[in-house]
Amino acid sequence: MGRMNAATPAMAQRDAWDRHWDDYASAAERNPAQRFRRKLILSMLRDTGLGAGVPSARVLDMGSGQGDFVSDAAAAFPNAKLLGLELSASGVALAKRKVPGAAFVQWDLLTDRQPPDDQCGWATHAVCSEVLEHLDEPGRLLTNVKAWMATRCRLIVTVPGGPISPFDRHIGHRRHYHPEALRTLLERAGFRVESAHGAGFPFFNLYRRVVIARGSKLIRDVANEPSLAARMAMRGFDELFRWNLTTRGWQTVAVAVKSM
Repeated sequence: MGRMNAATPAMAQRDAWDRHWDDYASAAERNPAQRFRRKLILSMLRDTGLGAGVPSARVLDMGSGQGDFVSDAAAAFPNAKLLGLELSASGVALAKRKVPGAAFVQWDLLTDRQPPDDQCGWATHAVCSEVLEHLDEPGRLLTNVKAWMATRCRLIVTVPGGPISPFDRHIGHRRHYHPEALRTLLERAGFRVESAHGAGFPFFNLYRRVVIARGSKLIRDVANEPSLAARMAMRGFDELFRWNLTTRGWQTVAVAVKSM
């Protein structure tokens, strides 16, 4: 998810989210880092008490993109109701085709609109994965999304840590987060933070170093259909990521609770 920002042509280009999903949907599906994050989030949701046998669970995915996380959540929690909010019309269209049993809504969480009446205080669990790094005002999104969340809704957030690569800047990353910076952001938005830490050491960090070393060439590598070399690298990291730690690394994660 991101916001069109008219400050500069370059910034407007990197926030063109319809074009983003048109260009990078295939690469995103194959991206081992995306799969690592989704597995991590599903595990953390289970740790909060969400399981296949919980019929009243309602999971909100903010910045739901092309629906990959919602697809995995539907398989992991078949009794849960699932809702994705996404700024991009292209992302919503892709997600609806991928997960027809879930609901997807095109919505800008940086506007101060209230949710529809039947979705106010709706979510018992919420996910915000790889969204906040794209925003100039991440606290505004976190404040606005509370209207969709029930009291004591558990929120799981992932954001990138470590250095910013040329590809990250190309797709609109404003900043990366250390765990304490993410904790502070969530607390200022009115959440009670249960944990904030890194994950992914050592192989996620190695993957990120490869991305950084590849530089701007990666933009060409993954646009539309990924190159053979890119696909081979992704498959290799998929295997290595099975051995990542979930307590250290350049993937920053947090669990927070809506207290009011």
